[in-house]
Amino acid sequence: KMNLLLLVQLHSSGRWSLPPGPTALPIVGNLLVLDKKAPFKTLKIYGPVMTVYMGPWRAVVLVGYDTVKEALVDQADDFTGRGPIPFLVRANRGYGLVISNGERWRQLRRFTLTTLRDFGMGRKGMEEWIQEVSSQLIDRIQSTNAKPFDPTFFLSCSVSNVICCMVFGERFSYDDDQFLQLLQITADTIKFGSSPWGQLYNIFPGLMEWLPGRHNKVFADIEKMRGFVLTKIQAHRETLDPSSPRDYIDCFLNRISQVSSSLP
Repeated sequence: KMNLLLLVQLHSSGRWSLPPGPTALPIVGNLLVLDKKAPFKTLKIYGPVMTVYMGPWRAVVLVGYDTVKEALVDQADDFTGRGPIPFLVRANRGYGLVISNGERWRQLRRFTLTTLRDFGMGRKGMEEWIQEVSSQLIDRIQSTNAKPFDPTFFLSCSVSNVICCMVFGERFSYDDDQFLQLLQITADTIKFGSSPWGQLYNIFPGLMEWLPGRHNKVFADIEKMRGFVLTKIQAHRETLDPSSPRDYIDCFLNRISQVSSSLP
């Protein structure tokens, strides 16, 4: 008992400058006292800003509209950083708008917004892509002959096809095996990330790397998706016309070339 008490004291000794919060246990933190449906409701006695340990990971939690607005709107520049999420870091290798931070994130965000805004300069504009995908969706709905159907699949295909048009410069048939595999991998990845097993990976990533489980299949599937994207990038490199970018990949390759040529 004395050893456990000492561990608790040592674990909490470095939090004098942090907001108040419940005492955290070693390894599990505050996981045992959080309600699954309303995790922070039982902790309202600590106020709108509190410190909570999700396993060994420390988090400062903001509760309430006014508190969140003050942090994310009134002081947005001070709160643009994101703490590392092990599952996303492992999946994206630390790159991309979702997981990157600091100046890299600002540059990527600025480039992406500018590229999307200027997407009339290539072979096809965004409006034309959306019209094509919408027509494809209408044809699929009409093929049901007014019978009841679940629209989830059709809508997922349409949204994904708009993204594929912008990124790859092409859309896919709803029956395309490779396209369907990408949709399934995306759905499985999102589902895993929000599952208890996914949250367990975020809390104990080092340990989970050595254990069998769903995460291994998810990461293997993500590598398949990465291979597909790399194939598309290589095809774009071989047919790239810098004066007439066709899609986001072309614009990104042009930007890489511009930055590389400006380096000493």
